[in-house]
Amino acid sequence: MEPFWHNKSLEAMTRDEWESLCDGCGRCCLHKLREDRTEKLHFTNVACRLLDVTTARCSNYAQRRRFVPDCIQLTPQMLNEIDWLPPSCAYRLLQEGRDLPWWHPLVSGRAESVIEAGISVAGRVVTERDSGALEDHVVLWPGKLPRSAGPLIKRKKPK
Repeated sequence: MEPFWHNKSLEAMTRDEWESLCDGCGRCCLHKLREDRTEKLHFTNVACRLLDVTTARCSNYAQRRRFVPDCIQLTPQMLNEIDWLPPSCAYRLLQEGRDLPWWHPLVSGRAESVIEAGISVAGRVVTERDSGALEDHVVLWPGKLPRSAGPLIKRKKPK
């Protein structure tokens, strides 16, 4: 039997299927800076105050928008409008017609594979409460796919 992400478009997925696409890496929970003049995006290694920096999991996912009002509720419609999802993000990969990689928990069957592949932010970031100026924390790695993650496979997008 084919996995649901091979047969369903992002728009056709149930809420549970949509939520299961998140690999829990925490990269989207990092603060980003955008240059006013050029609109260039810069990733930082500063995590949202709700992100547990040792596990890369949100400490209050169900009520995150109550505590962090600018936390984004990602939808399929937003995917064409945003440019800040990391290249490893399942939502971005599927939107681009790529398959989920070997380390994604839906493929590997193990949440630990995200850490093993070097995708997770666990242990690599600081909390916003401890960071100081965001400009002092600009890093490149959240916007890049580590070699250990392997190649991304192109596939035909479901209709």
